Amino acid sequence: QVQLVESGGGSVQAGGALNMSCATSANIIRDCRMSWYRQAPGKERERVSTIGNDGVAWYGDSVQGRFTISRDPIKNTGHHQMRELHTGDTAVYYCAATCIFGFQTKTYFGRGTKVTVLS
Repeated sequence: QVQLVESGGGSVQAGGALNMSCATSANIIRDCRMSWYRQAPGKERERVSTIGNDGVAWYGDSVQGRFTISRDPIKNTGHHQMRELHTGDTAVYYCAATCIFGFQTKTYFGRGTKVTVLS
């Protein structure tokens, strides 16, 4: 069973920063593509960042230049640094792992951690 456990959410003033982590297992951090999604109240879940096994990162337009995704294969942890936060970043943030098993691709999600940006 794939376990993804987020930590580091909370409340922050607009313009501030938060660092989130995603604890998982060695095979997941090694073999799967790691992403962060978010879901704001009344909106659909959206992907905000992804990092591949090769370390290449992708970011959504709304967070480009403000968020940084990384992975630590020694500690089996993914990281998500967020800065210059604004109220539009308020959401529940989910760590995700997209893994390929033979011909199947499956995405697993953590339970999420809430981020509230105060104006």
